Amino acid sequence: MSKKERFIRDSLLAGDGRSLYSKQHAGCGISNNKVKYSPLAADEDCYIDLQFKKSPPKVPYKAIALAIFLFLIGSLLIIFGALLLSGTIKVEHPDRTIPVIIIGLLVFLPGFYHLRIAYYAAKGYRGYSYDDIPDFGD
Repeated sequence: MSKKERFIRDSLLAGDGRSLYSKQHAGCGISNNKVKYSPLAADEDCYIDLQFKKSPPKVPYKAIALAIFLFLIGSLLIIFGALLLSGTIKVEHPDRTIPVIIIGLLVFLPGFYHLRIAYYAAKGYRGYSYDDIPDFGD
């Protein structure tokens, strides 16, 4: 038993004499019989490079599809509202065209925002990741 393992074992002893050592997995490569762990290498720091590697990001396809949908619908509403407001398309009550533009903006903005993040994440720009796009529990 190494010095580090002895130190961990001795530091985990409870005041009443029962050992917390068997309840917790605190040592390097030491496993409990209930849980199947593989022992780590016998180096001093007990860290392996694999635990610090990031897995490749999962692309949230459904969220990107929703962002495209919002972007397109918002764009159409803004264009349609602008045409109504300018008089290109004749309407009976021109004051009712402003809400079409407002709704178009409210739909357009989140779609554009998430599409921009997805584009920059796909291109690999620093500071952008697919993790920034909500995946709706997928």
